[in-house]
Amino acid sequence: MLAAVVDEGGFAQAAATLNRSQSAVSYAVARLQESLNVPLLAIEGRKAVLTAHGSVLLKRSRSVVGDLANLEKLAQTLRQGWEPELRLVVDAAFPREHLLKIVAELQHLCPNTQMQLSDAVLSGAEEAITDGTADVVVTTRVPSGHLGDWLLDVTFVAVAKSTHPLFATGHSLTAEDLARHVQVVVRDSGVRHPRDEGWLGADLRCTVGSTEASLATVEAGLAYAWLPEHLIRGSLQRGVIKPLPLVAGASRNAPLYLVLVNPDLAGPAARAAIEAFQRHRPLDQLERAAP
Repeated sequence: MLAAVVDEGGFAQAAATLNRSQSAVSYAVARLQESLNVPLLAIEGRKAVLTAHGSVLLKRSRSVVGDLANLEKLAQTLRQGWEPELRLVVDAAFPREHLLKIVAELQHLCPNTQMQLSDAVLSGAEEAITDGTADVVVTTRVPSGHLGDWLLDVTFVAVAKSTHPLFATGHSLTAEDLARHVQVVVRDSGVRHPRDEGWLGADLRCTVGSTEASLATVEAGLAYAWLPEHLIRGSLQRGVIKPLPLVAGASRNAPLYLVLVNPDLAGPAARAAIEAFQRHRPLDQLERAAP
């Protein structure tokens, strides 16, 4: 209640937020001050503000309030059995065919759990972890304060349409050759700390919203790109696109990590998702993961 009075700017506002009477809120805060024998609030005009002692106490108590809220959520999860909702955020580089198998398995295993599946690019997956807006995340980086397990490596290959002018140079391509042509890149889905990754030396760039859009742009002959090997396999076999003959950097590996965002609150659906992701690794990655 003390936190609500401070956050909402007064007793009346706190009472409305907590769905309690104003007198109940005032009484509870008064009893708290009496029991501690420390002044916590002072009235300035019509607004209740923290005293110096109150500020210290509230800062320390917020973690306690958060723990109590988590306990309530855990109890609710235990009462319900399967979670009513499972939020998955998966980096766009994760192989789509394996993701669909995982989703199908989870739908069969927990049919009454509503699944929210979101793609993420670069820092978008990290934000889902730090913000707590997902239950299970596949990400290229594990933020500080969280734990994750290596899941698999994705190989990105530099490619262009088979008729692209870059193939007419007659020599292995350098950074100078690439800089004269348009590169297509996928927009970071994060908001607070978007980042760039890979080679971005081209002055002319086309930014798209997904890896599929990037592939379509390359297949149309409008740009070159580094794309996940599993995504372009069919296009390579059909001869629509070809790997670029670079002097260096023709391919690069990006690790993906699997994160259970809040292990203490994770229900059976979230834990089943972790097991499914680990079980549905591509065969070559399973061999690498074996002890």
